[in-house]
Amino acid sequence: MVEWLLRRERAVVAAGLAALTVLAWLYLWRGAGMEMGGLDMTSVALFPHLQAEPMPGMEAMPFAWASAVAMWWVMMIAMMTPGAAPLILLYGRVLRHAKGAAPPDRAYASSAFLVAGYLAVWLGFSMVAAALQSALEPAGLISPMMLWSKSAALSATVLAAAGLYQLSPLKGACLRQCRGPVEFLTRRWRPGPSGAFVMGVEHGAWCVGCCWMLMTLLFVGGLMNFAWIAVLTFLVLIEKLAPAGPIVGRISGIVLLAWAVATILR
Repeated sequence: MVEWLLRRERAVVAAGLAALTVLAWLYLWRGAGMEMGGLDMTSVALFPHLQAEPMPGMEAMPFAWASAVAMWWVMMIAMMTPGAAPLILLYGRVLRHAKGAAPPDRAYASSAFLVAGYLAVWLGFSMVAAALQSALEPAGLISPMMLWSKSAALSATVLAAAGLYQLSPLKGACLRQCRGPVEFLTRRWRPGPSGAFVMGVEHGAWCVGCCWMLMTLLFVGGLMNFAWIAVLTFLVLIEKLAPAGPIVGRISGIVLLAWAVATILR
């Protein structure tokens, strides 16, 4: 059994990442602890702030910071884990060759620590995002029920800021780190599970630097809007994995800037 696991370490880790991603998406599908399911909060609109509340007489749940953090974190797990998979799988391969016939539980433990470090950074981002949500809801800038923008100014500001960031040198520098798992492991390698956790934190920090402004677009289209979540997930994957990813990222920046102008003029 040990030999079988050792030979199939890559497949086992890949299956674990896939299961984690699917469970996160299912949690979102069921509403992430909210009264409505994900599909009930999904709408396709270029100008979400113009949409009417679908059930105006229904009272929204009071804001709960812990629930909001959980919603954001699970959303980040669902959206960001696939893009981190190449690094995690490559790490397992390097570890396997470096340790030869080492027990598979050590390789699995180190890979788990790498994932834990990566997701811990996104937990920090989720706390900040939930705090921002707690400020925007009482101010009437986002719908407390549907969680999409109710303000043209907010929508245009977030769209423009995300567009400018997509074109910025900082975005490009972070994206290069995300797109180069071989270079990252070569330069940042640390031994043992604790070293794997630190590497996960470092890679997660680059990933947050690459994608944090894209994630703020959820304040425009809706935090639980599956259409926006799916589009952003696809864009992140294209940026990180496709040969033309950096070009697509810059094009998306131009599109976001044009969208911001159209939002103000609408």
